[in-house]
Amino acid sequence: MYYEELMQRLGFPSSALLRRILEHLMTEDEARIAAALPGSVEEIANNLSMEKTRVKEILEDLFRKGVAIPKDFKDREYYRLVRDIVQLHDATLASKHMKDPEYARLWKEFGEKEVHKVVGKVRALIGVKTWRVVPAYNAIKDLPDVLPCENMVEMMKAQKKIAVVPCSCRNVTRFAASGCQYTKELVEDEKTWKCIQVGRGAEYVIERGSGIEISIDEAVELVEKIEEDGLVHTWANTAKIVDKSVTVNCNCCQDCCEFFLASKHSGVPMLMILEKSRYVAYVDKEACVACGLCVNRCHFNAITLNDYAKVDEEKCFGCGVCVVGCKQGAIRLKAVREKEHIPP
Repeated sequence: MYYEELMQRLGFPSSALLRRILEHLMTEDEARIAAALPGSVEEIANNLSMEKTRVKEILEDLFRKGVAIPKDFKDREYYRLVRDIVQLHDATLASKHMKDPEYARLWKEFGEKEVHKVVGKVRALIGVKTWRVVPAYNAIKDLPDVLPCENMVEMMKAQKKIAVVPCSCRNVTRFAASGCQYTKELVEDEKTWKCIQVGRGAEYVIERGSGIEISIDEAVELVEKIEEDGLVHTWANTAKIVDKSVTVNCNCCQDCCEFFLASKHSGVPMLMILEKSRYVAYVDKEACVACGLCVNRCHFNAITLNDYAKVDEEKCFGCGVCVVGCKQGAIRLKAVREKEHIPP
């Protein structure tokens, strides 16, 4: 009964795979309390005729697991259920405590058979791209007129609190598949984590113990490492750098991450899911030695190779990953969209 109610609220009421995920994640008592959310500890205890101390204990456990989210992370008296299937995925899997291959395998199967297709189609139907690509700092740092909201170093310096967690998507790939081909990320090694949380997102992962707080200097160093590995910076599709709605800087790859998998399994073009940066890559033919490194680093299949590399501007998202990786300095970014391209 309680699992079915949660399945309904999460948007997959008839999914046997989601049922197995919820049963793996929660006992029946935990599912009962999760289904009673939102509410305060006292309200839920009264509604379910349970001891308040027992309800509090279970809600604390659900908070650590990533199922229940308190309104106030320190004074945890009022909770809500995760808002949707994507938040359940991210909150339960993006944790240093996630070392469960069976749980990862269930999510991999659920994603490939059901979730990715639905997420892709829903994002396309909404018609509003809520995420955008941010160009690699080392690809644009010497260019003129770079906006603060497209300068990853300045974006990190503006944050009051920053944390890092292991990526939920790469945890699935690591524990349930062959691992990420772009970067090595291990839950047991915090120096390899690359999912950056900011503001309220940072407060959340610090309080529930799923990640660790880092300094601005450490965040800037991490941005450097992320770009060296060839991951794509993404941010909420807004010019705001510090805002209650801005909680995470995802650093994505095409073999693990939700944006790419949603596009692949739904058949929805990536441009309907993720917004491009203001930039596009171009090649200096004279400097290019046709090594092919940029082709291997491009997550959007926008570069082909003959006598020299060639960029398909329609496919290019302006992430700058190719620029950072080019040892010849033969590929660069240029601005091709107005500043108003990024919503205020």
